[in-house]
Amino acid sequence: MSISETSPSAGLGLKPEHYRPALDEQAAGLWFEVHPENYMSAGGPRLAWLDAIRASKPVSLHGVGLSLGGLEPPDPAHLQRWKALLDRYEPVRISEHLAWSVHSGTYFPDLLPTPMTRAALDRFCEHVDAMQTALGRPVLIENPSRYLPLCEEIPEADFLAETVRRTGCGLLLDVNNLHVSAHNLGFEIGTWLDTIPGEAVGEIHLAGHEADAELGGELLIDTHGAPIADPVWSLYEAVIARIGPRPVLIERDNNIPAFGELLAERDRAQLVLERALQSERARA
Repeated sequence: MSISETSPSAGLGLKPEHYRPALDEQAAGLWFEVHPENYMSAGGPRLAWLDAIRASKPVSLHGVGLSLGGLEPPDPAHLQRWKALLDRYEPVRISEHLAWSVHSGTYFPDLLPTPMTRAALDRFCEHVDAMQTALGRPVLIENPSRYLPLCEEIPEADFLAETVRRTGCGLLLDVNNLHVSAHNLGFEIGTWLDTIPGEAVGEIHLAGHEADAELGGELLIDTHGAPIADPVWSLYEAVIARIGPRPVLIERDNNIPAFGELLAERDRAQLVLERALQSERARA
């Protein structure tokens, strides 16, 4: 799958406490991401706010509940609710995770690690196909944050690359997850980036992480609760230099700051994109 956008821009994860400033903000190219699971209702203020924001700004849908990396296929009812939101908001992109959250009908409110095995790859590709068929469009799959080596018959980057090859999906490259996983597991980021098909990357995520205090910083945790760290900013710039400009999202799910603080991070990410676009035009 080849991804191209003529002028990719930076967006923000949309939080209820920021509905009003998000609606009023006029920054060029600004877009917002929401978790569809937070909007699967028949009505109410959340849908009303999202209707108003979507009237003037693009949105993307980033799923957290389909459990594509689990043993069971995606829930058809959940996919129907997804489709209703897709038809209502016409998102610029849709995405999900290489993770699982459902087992034997029980939902776990977390993104749990999928073993990198051949059997898991076969199931995951079937589930990605089911999602794409139900929704009628390609999905971007996000690389996970990882903390311990688990049943790795296939390296993560090869797992993702093969998923793209089999299903025609794209990739959502979470730069913070890549940094956290490489730190925790000790793999080489350059090799990882060489392995994935860069042309399949349709979106980038940036977020904050924190060190586990009990382990003296030896383990990094993808908390989405802190400002983006300098090493993640540097890796983001290196990724853009390698694969070219892509839409990028600033994520913050815990310790939510004022809207202006997130907008400043968004503006920094946007500046990187604009410089890369200028370089591309100069070479053309």
